[in-house]
Amino acid sequence: MSDLPQRVRRSCIAVPGSSEKMLAKARTLSADEIFIDLEDAVASEVKNDTTRERVAATLRETDWVAPTRTVRINGVGTRWCLDDLLTIVGGAGEHLHCVMVPKVSSAAEIQFVAELLSQLEQKYSLGGSIGIEVLVESPRAVVELERIATASPRVEALVFGVGDYAAAAGVPQLSIGVTPPGYPGDVWHYVLAQIVTTAHAYGLQAIDGPFAAIRDLEGLRESAHRSRLLGFDGKLALHPDQIEICNDIYRPTQAEYNRAEQILDALAGAGDGAVAFDGEMIDEASRKMAFAIVERGRNVGMRRSAN
Repeated sequence: MSDLPQRVRRSCIAVPGSSEKMLAKARTLSADEIFIDLEDAVASEVKNDTTRERVAATLRETDWVAPTRTVRINGVGTRWCLDDLLTIVGGAGEHLHCVMVPKVSSAAEIQFVAELLSQLEQKYSLGGSIGIEVLVESPRAVVELERIATASPRVEALVFGVGDYAAAAGVPQLSIGVTPPGYPGDVWHYVLAQIVTTAHAYGLQAIDGPFAAIRDLEGLRESAHRSRLLGFDGKLALHPDQIEICNDIYRPTQAEYNRAEQILDALAGAGDGAVAFDGEMIDEASRKMAFAIVERGRNVGMRRSAN
């Protein structure tokens, strides 16, 4: 289980680290998390210190709307990973909240990143503890998921990398995040269920992968709704228009929140055991479900309405 505080991650929007214009725009976005990408969104020829130092300088700015700022580094097996960590942690310092590690296939990769973060925090006298988000992007990662999730107390979230997973698993599709037609159900259900079960077993968050059809907002809403029903905490976003939908889907509705508060009130006044409430029997299991909804709502500022 992570020793770090659970952050709100309903919407986690990607921003290319090589785009000065988009980095400036990122500071104004109302997502719960901005993750600046040094990996897939950055061409090989600009995976260099100029790009890294620009990202670190942007992170040092103080006018961010998003409360959590993350950098997706290049994979541990690449020639860029070490320099990504050295430059970003050294340059951004306490302004960096998490690193997102892609293409993870073993616990050893997370342990490497965690140990290097510890050394850098000591070197730069950083008071906080930088968290790790793990991208699950291959069948091998799913097989190793429990060991990966528990590789370090720094791990805060498991994130579904649906595009790379589709390629690795041989799923015949060309649009990231879309459910392929013709399959009798949700083709991603098994992987999503594995991720959310492992995440919540160890006190981590589960974040769904992106939906690349950025103009298909109803398709995004449907995709987010499916993973929310499984227990996911949020979703990667690729465009500012997707932020509001993610923020809305991954929180209780006002009606759900109100009912959860009412269930807690009814049980608090009934002592131990079951009690009748609004046509059904509620008990300790009901209390736990209601408390989870109330806690999620309060984390994003919800309060019981008068109606």
